[in-house]
Amino acid sequence: MTRTGSSRRTFLAGAAATAGAVGVSGALPSPARAEDRAAAPGARAAAPNGRRVAVLGGGVAGLTAAHELAERGFAVTVYERRALGGKARSMDVPGSARGGRRPLPAEHGFRFIPGIYHNLPDTMRRIPFPGNAHGVWDNLVAPPEMMFARAAGREDLRAPIPWPGQSTAVLTPDEIRRALTGILQSVVRLPLHETAYFVDRVLVFLTSCDERRNEVWEHTPWWDFVRAARMSTEYQRILAVGITRNIVATKAEEASTRTVGALGEAFVFNALGRGADGPPDRILNLPTNEAWIDPWEAHLRSLGVEFRIGWTVQEVQYGAGRVSGVTVLDPTGARQTVTADHYVSALPVEHARRTWSAALRAADPMLERCDRLETDWMTGIQFYLTERAPLVHGHLNCIDSPWSLTAIQQAEHWPARDFPADYGDGVAVDCLSVDISDWDKPGILYGKTAKQCTREEVAREVWAQLKASLNDTGKTLLKDGALHSWFLDPGVDGLGTPDPTNQDQLLIHPTGTFHNRPSAGTRIPNFFLSGDYVAVDIDLATMEGANASARAAVNALLDREGSAAQRCLVAPMYRAPELEPSRRHDQWRYRLGLRNVFDVG
Repeated sequence: MTRTGSSRRTFLAGAAATAGAVGVSGALPSPARAEDRAAAPGARAAAPNGRRVAVLGGGVAGLTAAHELAERGFAVTVYERRALGGKARSMDVPGSARGGRRPLPAEHGFRFIPGIYHNLPDTMRRIPFPGNAHGVWDNLVAPPEMMFARAAGREDLRAPIPWPGQSTAVLTPDEIRRALTGILQSVVRLPLHETAYFVDRVLVFLTSCDERRNEVWEHTPWWDFVRAARMSTEYQRILAVGITRNIVATKAEEASTRTVGALGEAFVFNALGRGADGPPDRILNLPTNEAWIDPWEAHLRSLGVEFRIGWTVQEVQYGAGRVSGVTVLDPTGARQTVTADHYVSALPVEHARRTWSAALRAADPMLERCDRLETDWMTGIQFYLTERAPLVHGHLNCIDSPWSLTAIQQAEHWPARDFPADYGDGVAVDCLSVDISDWDKPGILYGKTAKQCTREEVAREVWAQLKASLNDTGKTLLKDGALHSWFLDPGVDGLGTPDPTNQDQLLIHPTGTFHNRPSAGTRIPNFFLSGDYVAVDIDLATMEGANASARAAVNALLDREGSAAQRCLVAPMYRAPELEPSRRHDQWRYRLGLRNVFDVG
């Protein structure tokens, strides 16, 4: 990796040359302690039952399925074409290590594990980590604040996390209105009538029955639900576009209100101190592989799980009413057939559906519906800095940026590491990790979309948009001279050509998506689906959804086996019991063809 000094052009060109390949940091052995195993039900591997399971894919869904199956005595082999962890993994910047240090850490996108998650934290507690009483879950830390960074001289909006003084003993609609109005008025600072209207829309969703959510709000775009077209630009940017593009990675004009609203509901309850595993915002205190993925791999190996890294799944074969085998390419490119008693497809949907043969699809029409599921680009780039920028102690959301950027400075959240002493060449002191959520809008520097830009142009454009949001009020928070290097996810290829590609796309949620999501169990008796596209309670492409779907897949497998093994807990999203009477009342109104009682139009 080439360091620039004062020339940003030289630096960007040099850094781009190093950003084309990935590595995986070394495994961190951490044998399970007896006290950790005893604290988690089922954590000790059961006696082998002689049944073999092939797990296709080694991301969060695949590793979760392997974990649950291994604890129940199955012989599990995971087949993964690149590296364990999937989109959740961190990776090494090639050629960046000097003087015995670790390579600079990079990632597909920064990890965000909010308190609304329950299934994933349960798994994390069952992964031993040296010195931690609750496994890798103890590696979660809570940033104390977040920021909406505005451009064109608009005031940046900061908010502490959690918001002080807003928890309420009883979640009545009036108490929810009071709390949300206070938060929005303090942070977002919209006109009072717009705040009041948005809070009423939130109450409409919170008190809507499941039938109205599934049959009406699923087919209503979020933009229309919040009446964004009638409102101010600030309302549109923050409450319509900001929520959907930066969190759900879907355009507000297309995003299902059911999906956006359900996620917002969980965060509202979390902010009000209800139904959460922890604070609303949590991140890892080390690069992802060090804090989570490597210890997970080590633990799974201790349970007997085998891994085949560099093996590419090509086709799931079907015959005589069952999956008869899986065609794979081994690391040498040789074609082989993998056989097992059961098969769990844990690949992302855009890759999984390419492996489903015509015969397999014919055996379960549900698989055909997965072709209607849509994906989009949401990809990370990291900027390494030679001095700490005084931005915010948590996530920042550049809501005016054309490419819908979100970011976080990572070094301050990794207290177990001295960044310059432990990583890179000893000069970089921080990593500003940025997610690019919109790859199809023209930027401010070249007037091109991210897909039309070269890799170097993407880096320059993102840096320019960050500065437009952060350096626009008279202070130079991001300095060109502090740029050390950058790293763009190598899963993105062909940028600046007519055919750009992205190996790691994100499932998006336009209206009607919910009805095309498959169940974890299929009509094929030995074939199961796991991934964030599978229908579970959290209707969103998340690590939580991937984890919950894997648990559901294992439960379906156990049911098919007639196994007496304990079923996996699949925790649902929190529902406030105080609002159940309102939802029952709304069910009555819905069946009579009436609006929700809070829906004033």
